Amino acid sequence: KIDNMNFLDRNEFNFEPSQKVIDAVKNFDPKDLCFYTRIYDEGKKSVISVRVSEIYGVPESQVLLAYGGEDILKNAIHYFLTKGSNKKILIPEFSWWYYNRVASECDGVFEMYPLYEQEDTFAYNVDEVIEYTNRIHPRMLLLASPNNPTGNSLTPEEIGRIMEHIPDDTMVLIDEAYASFITSDTDYIAPLVNKYRNLIISRTLSKFYGLPGLRCGFGFIGAGHDHFVSYINKYLGYNRFSEVVALAALDSDEHYRRVADDMEWGRQLYKKALGDLEGFKVYKSVANFILIKYPVAIKEALQKALADQNYKIKFMTDKGLESCLRITLGRKEQTQTVVDTILKVFNRQS
Repeated sequence: KIDNMNFLDRNEFNFEPSQKVIDAVKNFDPKDLCFYTRIYDEGKKSVISVRVSEIYGVPESQVLLAYGGEDILKNAIHYFLTKGSNKKILIPEFSWWYYNRVASECDGVFEMYPLYEQEDTFAYNVDEVIEYTNRIHPRMLLLASPNNPTGNSLTPEEIGRIMEHIPDDTMVLIDEAYASFITSDTDYIAPLVNKYRNLIISRTLSKFYGLPGLRCGFGFIGAGHDHFVSYINKYLGYNRFSEVVALAALDSDEHYRRVADDMEWGRQLYKKALGDLEGFKVYKSVANFILIKYPVAIKEALQKALADQNYKIKFMTDKGLESCLRITLGRKEQTQTVVDTILKVFNRQS
């Protein structure tokens, strides 16, 4: 039964939406769906792009809107890899499988650059990313910050350093779907987007704002890409129900920050409970999930024990990560149940 299943496998939201979001849904007037928005008469995309422009300090003309962050990625990769003869895209080694698929949909050629496992984290080697990009000279460079499934991110300084030292005809796409869980700092975005015309930063309401079912993504692009902006843009505006709910979510930072604090509690519990056990390694995460190396010998017993309690977590199958679990940070009682189950299975088998 899906109703009582605890989904901790796809980085969804196991908490309550904010009261403002709930009220926006309850108070929405269905008659508004009988008309298109009129905001495009003013040369604007949506009430969301106007609000995002105010929040982030980026001109509305450089704000991108799409059907989730996934749609920004798809549009950008399809567009830039089909313009001209350079069809190469550079993708991080341990990252979302979907990046490769989107590139292959438009006959793009992807190459991978390494992420390095360090003590309790994975990390980009910024100098090496720069070296790879100059040597391969791809049409696009993809950076994920935080990266899924490894949970590590880039600092604004590191992003700036990469942008400064790579060819300016390589479009850089930074997937920031999981940004905001650790820090509310977004002041770095406008200066980067103002400075580098070959930069796209993609964000979403699916993760921090807990609305993956709304399918609402937004992003930013350097100046001078009017053709791409018109390619990705919807001439007749956006879903007016989604717009109202999205505005309410963007106005609820305090609520979602409290949720992020509960997630931090979860990170600490995993570290404390499992970090010192033999065969385990709890990686540092700045996203709404955590990656944990575990003794693969307990895999089947653990899968069964979790299934018996209606819990789903992600048993990784990616090359190099086969001995890892990726667990969405859920409510405190969910985190406690997963920890207790792992400990019970581990103690029984050791």
